[in-house]
Amino acid sequence: MDLYVSCTAPRGGDGTKQKPFLTIGEAAALAKAGDRVFVAPGVYREWVDPQNGGTPEARIEYISEEPLGAVISGAEPVKTWAPLGDGVWTARVSNGIFSDRNPYTTRVSGDWFMAEMVAHTGDVYLNGKSLYEVTDLEAVKHPVRNEVSWDPDFSVYTWYAEQDPEKNETVFWTNFGEKDPNAENVEISARAACFYPKKEGVGWITLSGFTVCMAATQWAPPTAYQEGMIGPHWSKGWIIEDCEIYESKCSGISLGKYLQPENENKWLRWKYKDGTQTERECILQAQREGWTKERIGSHTVRRCHIHDCGQTGIVGHLGGVFSVIEDNHIHHINNKQNLAGAEIGGIKMHAAIDVVIRRNHFHHCTRGLWLDWQAQGTRVTQNLFHDNTKPNLAPDAPIDGTIMQGMGEDIFVEVSHGPTLIDNNLLLSARALKLATQGVAVVHNLVAGGIAAAGIGTDNGAKTLSSPRYTPYHVPHRTEVAGFMTFLHGDMRFMNNIFLQQPMHPALKALMEGMRAGGKNGWDDGNIEVGTFPYDGYPAAAEWEKEFEGYCGMGSAPSDRYYMHLPVWTNGNVFANGAKPWEKETNFAEIDGVTLSLTEKDGAVVLETNLWDKLPALETATVSTETLGMAFEPEQKFENPDGTPIVFDRDYFGARRGLHPLPGPFACAKEAEKVLF
Repeated sequence: MDLYVSCTAPRGGDGTKQKPFLTIGEAAALAKAGDRVFVAPGVYREWVDPQNGGTPEARIEYISEEPLGAVISGAEPVKTWAPLGDGVWTARVSNGIFSDRNPYTTRVSGDWFMAEMVAHTGDVYLNGKSLYEVTDLEAVKHPVRNEVSWDPDFSVYTWYAEQDPEKNETVFWTNFGEKDPNAENVEISARAACFYPKKEGVGWITLSGFTVCMAATQWAPPTAYQEGMIGPHWSKGWIIEDCEIYESKCSGISLGKYLQPENENKWLRWKYKDGTQTERECILQAQREGWTKERIGSHTVRRCHIHDCGQTGIVGHLGGVFSVIEDNHIHHINNKQNLAGAEIGGIKMHAAIDVVIRRNHFHHCTRGLWLDWQAQGTRVTQNLFHDNTKPNLAPDAPIDGTIMQGMGEDIFVEVSHGPTLIDNNLLLSARALKLATQGVAVVHNLVAGGIAAAGIGTDNGAKTLSSPRYTPYHVPHRTEVAGFMTFLHGDMRFMNNIFLQQPMHPALKALMEGMRAGGKNGWDDGNIEVGTFPYDGYPAAAEWEKEFEGYCGMGSAPSDRYYMHLPVWTNGNVFANGAKPWEKETNFAEIDGVTLSLTEKDGAVVLETNLWDKLPALETATVSTETLGMAFEPEQKFENPDGTPIVFDRDYFGARRGLHPLPGPFACAKEAEKVLF
């Protein structure tokens, strides 16, 4: 059955084309497997709570009749602003409009959130762009430009709110600068979500072609119920496609965790167990309570434009397993820098088991992609990453904590045992990879940034005691936990990549040198020097295997064989402009004089470089699942989610490579001239 919705229809519609429903919620209360809901253009100020799910054979589809024309908004307009002078205005809003919780009394809070200021889940929006919350009226009257923000010019547009309990109202004071808010489009957050079932298990839904914006979402760590403006809420088989998603206070899309009341932000509430331990408990509880491939995950997010969210564009823990995230444009995440903590990125996923992340464009995020814990079977392929390291740094920027806040990189893989595949990507930020992990294969990429945190970042940072993080690995292509282990580091493969040193920003270079001079840092080394050299000192495969020659079990002399670094494999890499190879690198080349830049032409991103004129002849081999071997701890091959092998004979664009492929992400120089995104 087809149902119809129009925000201009009179009340009392029956959902037919002649008498459409006034709200999407009316249709969502009735739609059943196989139904389609067509939504006319307009603004729908509601939390759509689908009551029923579809089936694999008969999905429920919600379709915007005009691409991006149907807007589901978590905000309400305010047109009653009174001037106080000098750009400051005030307005009062009845708390009756907040049906689920008041965003201006609900603080952003949760595990791994760094509460450097009092932040609320609500926001004030000027023409669709959120202003900066401050903590008192004086900061509204005399705003201070925030140099930590990635948009410091806009940071002087500020707001502050208090409660009037006698009148049950929220009182706003806002600095609109030269703007008259009654003549502009000014809105405030009113709802915690836009399209999100309140109950679990509402699966097999498609959301297609909507604009979704301005919800008062809560911080979404892996040890809590993970909120988003859009989300399947612990179900299976959703498709979110062709949507524009922006201005969520925290996360745009959540593919994440369900509510475990006794474990909800347990580290924050009950501080006697470390967050790593409560995270392990969350995983095992989920396994007991039905976290299986048959019930959870297998979602698709495709062709969406996701931007200007405070924490993540897409967040997930456990609930995003076996999903595909493809052809999305994800940018300007956490650019206000008013939220801080260990859960921020264009995409931040825990337990991205067998998740494929392909053909996306990540840029101007505090961090592009963060794969934390259990990136087992995860494949990151054919993506464009750039400008995901902190911008706005003057050459003489002070070297202090504000630089490390929001430092970022293109891809961070943390405390996972693999196998994790990173292939055919362009990684062009000053920090390309942060690899506090093991079991990763880096194949046919153009890497123009440093590898940070090799060999560190896997302990909890106790002051004097040992504090290794034990994380799980799983039965291949399943959710069932096979074991837990800490990290030996290594188990890395670098095959047929191009490593290119870009000019180093003086402030980032000074930071890196200062961190090195200051001694070992347990979490990060600030590295922006390019190449595989961070793995100097790690064994090659033959050296590692030699440690086990003649060993026959108990009774042998004491040895470090089970606790030494795992081996590193390399072949066919090119190092440009002083990028530095691993000390045991084999079959590699070094070149100089390479130029590289990204330019935007008519809305398209193009790579301009002379690299292809400089590439030397290098005897490279085709890389495949069989040549990469298996990740050590889970004993799983670098293969497709269905267990079939991969041959890396297709490039960034899908073009076929020859028998002796060029290093890097392109099959030939002509391919590199195409529009990247």
